[in-house]
Amino acid sequence: MIINLLRGAAAFCLALTPLALPTPAAAAATALVTVPEVLPLEDAVGKLPVAEEDRTGYTRDSFKHWNTGLDAADGCDTRDEVLLAEAVQEPAVAAGCKLSGGKWDSYYDGVEVSEADNLGIDHMVPLAEAWESGADTWGAERREAYANDQGAATSLVAVTARTIRSKADQDPATWMPPLPDAHCRYIGEWTATKLRWGLTVDPAESEALKVYAEACETTVVHYNPAP
Repeated sequence: MIINLLRGAAAFCLALTPLALPTPAAAAATALVTVPEVLPLEDAVGKLPVAEEDRTGYTRDSFKHWNTGLDAADGCDTRDEVLLAEAVQEPAVAAGCKLSGGKWDSYYDGVEVSEADNLGIDHMVPLAEAWESGADTWGAERREAYANDQGAATSLVAVTARTIRSKADQDPATWMPPLPDAHCRYIGEWTATKLRWGLTVDPAESEALKVYAEACETTVVHYNPAP
């Protein structure tokens, strides 16, 4: 499926070896795939600029979502495309992108889910948090791109709806996934998303990320700057 191909493109690019000169067509295709930045978590956290946050003027409607996704012809919006991409057992897809069956692993709480309606799509860095971390200066088009970002597998994640409600708009200084084993992955993906979109962190958030980085010595952050 096109979604899974695009999500795996960066990994594929890293596996390429210079065994032969590429054809012009192959070179053009490869140029579309950027090699991600790869950093130890502690170094990645250190790259995040620290600034005070201000939520003045924020409304959820400032970020258009969900849009038609990566494939406007498939009848699925971004939410459904993420569900399809993250399914560990592929669901059946009926007219109007109605999903049935399938299985998903909600990594925030370690729950296996077999009904798409029991899942939500979490913005790794919530929209309100993005707004007060720099997105308030963006135009509507860039905010829409952020809210529907499938260019990085870590930006949007399918997890149980109850964990999304629990998280709400909080950053890691005040909320972490209920499953302790998920903490290092979560901090790595939070950091990657902030770096990808050039977002800041507030002082309390920065300190929390540093504490977790010390405990997650083997965690590595992969990110590509957003277009």
